[in-house]
Amino acid sequence: MPLNIPNLLTWARIILIPLFVGIFYLPQGMLTAEEQNHYATWFFVAAAVTDWFDGWLARKLEQTSAFGAFLDPVADKLMVCAALVMLTELDRVSALIAFIIIGREITISALREWMAQVGASRSVAVSFIGKLKTTAQMIAIPVLLYHDKLFGFSVTPLGTALLWVAAVLTLWSMGYYLRRAADALAGKIDG
Repeated sequence: MPLNIPNLLTWARIILIPLFVGIFYLPQGMLTAEEQNHYATWFFVAAAVTDWFDGWLARKLEQTSAFGAFLDPVADKLMVCAALVMLTELDRVSALIAFIIIGREITISALREWMAQVGASRSVAVSFIGKLKTTAQMIAIPVLLYHDKLFGFSVTPLGTALLWVAAVLTLWSMGYYLRRAADALAGKIDG
């Protein structure tokens, strides 16, 4: 395991997950509900920023590694899954949406691992639709965690709408990746 700045940032993101979740389990009275929401939002946003930053640094400093390529998506999925589970428990997200997004993450992770084993990993490389899905959910989740008014307006309806958009894009991107994998296995495209 190479210890470099990008990998340390990824580890920091993983360490933020129990802190982010733990905020909601502090003894009653330690923080107000509003403070819990705000701290959780900032922890999630900090983790999301390190996600972008560690990848950028790895390329800029030429510190990419197989371990980093493995750990980065694991950290991303853990972060998103933890947030969705918490938001479901807080009754801010439908369990159906959480299941769709988490189920897709598990399915596509397994598909990518399998396609790598058969030498066709390029066929399921991250697509534009996948990036749109990630963008929608990375905006929706902090908005739903925040769960307060911003400039006098409740942001929760925006977060809910964006998460529904993310769920639709999740299913669309899953179909896209499954079709690409099937085509690669059938020999229609190069892996």
